[in-house]
Amino acid sequence: NGCCLTVVGTPRRGRSKLAKFDLLQETWNKTNFRELGTGSLVNLERSLRANAPMGGHFVTGHIDGVGRITRWEKVGQDWVLEVEAPQEVMRYVIYKGSIAVDGISLTIADVLPKGFRIWIIPHTFEVTNLRERKPGQLVNLEADLIGKYVAQLFDQLDLRHK
Repeated sequence: NGCCLTVVGTPRRGRSKLAKFDLLQETWNKTNFRELGTGSLVNLERSLRANAPMGGHFVTGHIDGVGRITRWEKVGQDWVLEVEAPQEVMRYVIYKGSIAVDGISLTIADVLPKGFRIWIIPHTFEVTNLRERKPGQLVNLEADLIGKYVAQLFDQLDLRHK
């Protein structure tokens, strides 16, 4: 679900293969994992290798905050997802910018007063856990890494006030 974790074991149970992870209390507090239960669908992928081609934006797996789905509905062949996000994430949300929602690299279609809107294509709907999401549920959010570096540089140089 977008959170950088290390596999610490792969026990087998019958025909299914499981992955085991250690979670810090910090991870539990800062992610939507506290809402998950046995059988919950999660997004899982290997980390990007330095020599591999990259699609999308830089996603580190370091969650910036948890948002709440306020709208999730099919419109034509696509889906519209609206998420209410905490201020510490909204600081980096820009029109046509990038954001990771449960680890899925997505483009922001609209910035809303307390969140953002994203359009989801059928392929993304089919191959991610978004297909099981409902309004009111929590999602892990990771703001654009480059945007965070630029904002930090501006803060350090105090460029916003000159």
